[in-house]
Amino acid sequence: MPAQDIAVPARRSKITPEREREFYEAVLDLLREGGYDAVTMEGVAARTRASRSTLYRQWQTKPRLVAAALRGTRQVRLAGIDTGSLAGDLLAAARAMGDCSGIDTTLQHALGHAALNDPELMDALREALVEPELAAVESMVRRGVERGEVDADDPALEFVAAQLFGAMRIRPILEGPYADEEYLTRFVTAALLPSLGLSGHP
Repeated sequence: MPAQDIAVPARRSKITPEREREFYEAVLDLLREGGYDAVTMEGVAARTRASRSTLYRQWQTKPRLVAAALRGTRQVRLAGIDTGSLAGDLLAAARAMGDCSGIDTTLQHALGHAALNDPELMDALREALVEPELAAVESMVRRGVERGEVDADDPALEFVAAQLFGAMRIRPILEGPYADEEYLTRFVTAALLPSLGLSGHP
């Protein structure tokens, strides 16, 4: 068993929220720089000028520390978007996602393979990066249905989130650059809105 995954049985010490945030940011930085394998207790300790024993006492293993970092730094990029129309909401979502595409996409790709082999890590990834944004998109769609902009039984509604988040994640693989604001706005206007029978000019 790798050294970073060996649990050290000890009582958890008190860590301030500010200090905890430093640990979490160090974890995410290492993930983005080198992927999941680049994250070690030793590396996090060095970046935060902490002892390895502090990290082991608090989180026991690397997967637990990474999962805690994901949950502890969760940001809902699409929260609060409500322009009054579904087309406007989806375009606003494209702009918001484009602003942080490089950061979020890098993190998701870094965790993808490891999460498939670790249920706790997968749960944390979904809880921190997927479910909040999915709920925000579902709220946009629900409001659009309630306003009568789209029919509730429109089969394309099921795939709105998949199209939006899929475009963001797949562009670096297909073309190289991240899906920035300009790209995602074009995608929503040219592909997503027409699939719903909506115009790109709300």
